[in-house]
Amino acid sequence: MISVRNHRPQLSGNKWLILVLVAVIGACSPKVQPVSKPVAKTKTEKPDKKPEDKPVNKPSAKHSEAKPSVISLILPLGLDHSVAGQKFSRAGLEKANMSVEYYQGFKLALDSVAKEGANFKLHIYDSKDDAAQAHSLGLNPQIKASDLIVGPIFPEDIKAFTSTLGKRGKPIVSPLSPAAPATFKNPDLVTIIPPLEYHAKGAATYIVKEEKPKKIFILTSGYSEEKQYTSPFKQTVDSLSKRKIQVITTTISRGNLTPLVKQLSTSDQNIFVVPSTKQAFLMVTLRSLDALAKSYPVTLYGHPNWEKFAFLKATLLQRLNTHITSSDKVEYKNGNTVNFLRSYRKVYQAEPTDFAIKGFDEGLYFAKLLADGEDMTHPEFDDFRGLHNSFHIIKKRGEGWVNSHVDILKYENFYLKKTE
Repeated sequence: MISVRNHRPQLSGNKWLILVLVAVIGACSPKVQPVSKPVAKTKTEKPDKKPEDKPVNKPSAKHSEAKPSVISLILPLGLDHSVAGQKFSRAGLEKANMSVEYYQGFKLALDSVAKEGANFKLHIYDSKDDAAQAHSLGLNPQIKASDLIVGPIFPEDIKAFTSTLGKRGKPIVSPLSPAAPATFKNPDLVTIIPPLEYHAKGAATYIVKEEKPKKIFILTSGYSEEKQYTSPFKQTVDSLSKRKIQVITTTISRGNLTPLVKQLSTSDQNIFVVPSTKQAFLMVTLRSLDALAKSYPVTLYGHPNWEKFAFLKATLLQRLNTHITSSDKVEYKNGNTVNFLRSYRKVYQAEPTDFAIKGFDEGLYFAKLLADGEDMTHPEFDDFRGLHNSFHIIKKRGEGWVNSHVDILKYENFYLKKTE
């Protein structure tokens, strides 16, 4: 567990470190104190005529007598930069802020489950975004003995940590990295953020089942990295359609789509898949598709990162009937989200970020498993609908578990909406 000196660091207006200090100190208590529960509905009871005789949130005997579940949370806080005479780099400060935001969401989730009487002991460790430090933490006997380990965050730190931790027999959660499980080959690892492979599989499954095309055109820029998307995409289409759907992969140069025109339909939707993230290629190719769409029905499926690209305009994407996959689309008008936002603002006096929302979802999911007495040496991961994504966790032989669920989004009224 990390201990931090109580003097105030020189960080010119950055208030995040105060939250870090609260986080570290608060995490030392063996039982997390309850707050109002944002997502999962709880049973309500009629108040007793003499409330002093029966506390409203009295834990059940089952939970009260149970040994607390120990959770180790490993984050790149970089607390060594908080001492007098030290300062954060811009990148270091961003990682520290991300860590605090994730922690706050995670702890709010533990609080909501603790309200029902569950008992947790949360330890926080600083990985410093340093492979050597992560390697050292893997030798820590307290971490090894935890019921659940969450972190480290970054792939290189996960590699270093798991290499010394060895086979533990209990879950190690990779909370924010979409790196493929094959990168680590650790049978205890749980990858929560779906890797690119599952975005490709999700898009392929949706196209086969919903679009039912005769042909699919994959337009590539020629970069080998695009095979990380195109290979699982084609494999999924071939498997689901029993090779009845023709997948045509073409490298496009300077937006020239002329060689494909003879293969296009004038009545049915022509399905195009563009796995590139290169700005120059996308700008030229999508303009060519836009011109093509004046004569042929066009439906476009793109890379999940497209949502982040300001250079891709919603007007163009909507004209191309564009779909993308997503694993972090938050519906802010949803009732559960509204409840979470209200609780988060009340506790932290701040707006939650994406990292806080992911911390909450993941904290709630695993806290419920622990509270329900799940055998973490042979866990059964049930499906779960979170605020940012659903969890459908599958077993990968020799590589642990991975969340395979992605949402399909479509541009409607210049806004990305879920189609399923």
